[in-house]
Amino acid sequence: MRCDDQRTKVKCLRHGRRENIDPVVAIAHLEAIMTGCSYEEASGRPRSGHLLSDPEEGGAFVVSLTDTLTTALASASQDDLVRFAEPWSKTDELRQIGISVEFTAGVLEALAGLAQRAHTSGQQLYCWWAL
Repeated sequence: MRCDDQRTKVKCLRHGRRENIDPVVAIAHLEAIMTGCSYEEASGRPRSGHLLSDPEEGGAFVVSLTDTLTTALASASQDDLVRFAEPWSKTDELRQIGISVEFTAGVLEALAGLAQRAHTSGQQLYCWWAL
């Protein structure tokens, strides 16, 4: 899979070396960065990493993302996304596996597009994760 296509950026996070990312932790760090709160506050919000599937029935997890993060992503400008990419790429979760600022910027752009569509249609965001 080529990770340079904007529509595949989010999918690429779970391929190759990226399988060691805990999406619940990575997404809570992103929310903290984007909203200016602490990691603890972001991870404690309703819907933050709430498990919605039974991993025993297929090995995949589905977890929810918060409405706060969805709103932050949906309302972020392109400049905001670029600005948030650097601190997100430097979190322990992403830095230890060598995720670049350019890659996180592309992922944020793709997530923002999903969030805008979800926000417009009154839907929510979820993360599908397979081990």
